[in-house]
Amino acid sequence: MGNLAVIDNEYAATVTQQSRTSFYYSFSLLPRDERQAMHSVYAFCRYADDIVDEDDTLESESQPAAPEQRIARKRERLNRLRAEVERCYNGESRHPITRSLSAVVKRFNIPKQYFLTLLDGVEMDLVKNRYETFEELREYCYSVASVVGLICIEIFGYKYEETKEYAVNLGIALQLTNILRDVKSDAERGRIYLPMEDLRAFGYTERDVLENSYNLPFIELMRFQTRRARQYYGRARAALRPDERRTMFAAEIMDAIYYRMLEKIELNEFDIYRRKISVRTPHKLWIAFKLWLVTRVLTNRKSAAK
Repeated sequence: MGNLAVIDNEYAATVTQQSRTSFYYSFSLLPRDERQAMHSVYAFCRYADDIVDEDDTLESESQPAAPEQRIARKRERLNRLRAEVERCYNGESRHPITRSLSAVVKRFNIPKQYFLTLLDGVEMDLVKNRYETFEELREYCYSVASVVGLICIEIFGYKYEETKEYAVNLGIALQLTNILRDVKSDAERGRIYLPMEDLRAFGYTERDVLENSYNLPFIELMRFQTRRARQYYGRARAALRPDERRTMFAAEIMDAIYYRMLEKIELNEFDIYRRKISVRTPHKLWIAFKLWLVTRVLTNRKSAAK
């Protein structure tokens, strides 16, 4: 069983490393146990996302499956993953993803409901591709992003109840940034995450989104969404106590990378239809190292002053 655990940990680490996402750079400087735990959590999240976003054709069929068949197949796979989560918490995991996760949830005492809520949020993409109000969208953001933050702080360790508020608000901020960056690619999948009430308020239509119409109403709509995202970054930062920063430095790296991406979207006049906006790898590495160093220097100074 020990060898299996090593293999599963290596599998989770490989999934994370190959992704080269901002998550990879944010927890690459964590202590070994926490870093391995985050690899397992990321691999689980990535696997769940891939179930929903996988190619919409059945390999065993010469003709593409009907939409209802594709949805049914993906739901069945999500249900199997839910069953694996139950086995994970019972110490009976069969899948390499949840075998790796089993030791993590036990070691860090992570509530099972977080993973089940995440799967509920992922499943929403199978049945819902429009959001009438921001409150509806906020619920989605909580399910697919805030609960990941809540899982993370269990691994990082936290002292204050307000740190949960930090995780929830930061998760929403990061997901809103993702949504603004991915308006075009989401539209190609038939999904629009910008609230319908906001589109109407700025005179921008669903058809405009699907046809990638870049105009003044779109710019004003995106500027409004950017302000909202900034509010959630602000709420998150206000909820994080100074003496919690050392343990939460990986989350602060995510904050800094995604906030920089939000700034770049704005600096490019929200022209996300004609260009892919991202933060370059050297910049991500610099942000990660800088924040890691800052938290250590601040902590050492406080310790020396006592």
